[in-house]
Amino acid sequence: MNRTTIKRNIESLLEKLRQHERVYKREDLSVSLLAVSKKQSIDYIRTAYKNGLTHFGESYVNEAIEKIDKLKDCQITWHFIGPIQANKTKLLAENFDWIQSVDRAKIAHRLNNQRPIEKKPLNVCIQVKISDEPSKSGISMSQLRPLCALVDSLPQLQLRGLMAIPAPNTDFMAQQSAYEPLKKTFTQLKTEFLTLDTFSIGMSGDFEAAIAQNSTLVRIGTSLFGKRSDSV
Repeated sequence: MNRTTIKRNIESLLEKLRQHERVYKREDLSVSLLAVSKKQSIDYIRTAYKNGLTHFGESYVNEAIEKIDKLKDCQITWHFIGPIQANKTKLLAENFDWIQSVDRAKIAHRLNNQRPIEKKPLNVCIQVKISDEPSKSGISMSQLRPLCALVDSLPQLQLRGLMAIPAPNTDFMAQQSAYEPLKKTFTQLKTEFLTLDTFSIGMSGDFEAAIAQNSTLVRIGTSLFGKRSDSV
């Protein structure tokens, strides 16, 4: 992968997003692109930034903190999208703009208490478990509303959306079906929680199906940067 290839990948992906918006009767520019930069180099991130991307997602706290420090000259909005360990919440609260993977009350309270008072409230998406895979994080659908209410009540957090990671599936209709129940729940919750505006579903292998199911933010790594390397 080189800088020219990354530039072409960005242009191609953005064009596909716009095409899918038209096909699935979505508003123009209603779907945003989050570049998943975990295990990608500083040079790759800087290249993507210079080609117009400003939102980047990381999953490993220590790796992410190093990148955030080295890229201070860039106006990047940083999202944490990985599983959250309680002993890492202070670093997350101090350094990130968005946390997309809150899935329990303990983590919400810690992020709220550790968010520096001089910073804007931390944007939060709640991760919902929509597959039976034991490796996947997320809160159950039945417990979702109480956690939304808790996050909404905490002054240093701003409830923004829902996030989900389905089980891998290459069938387009099955991909849509996996998201359908959460799409309905998101629509219902938006009437109660007025700051809820972000539906973070869709990755490199299923983002068309996610856009068909009203995704507002697709999280793309492989299709932008190629396969992840073992070092950054």
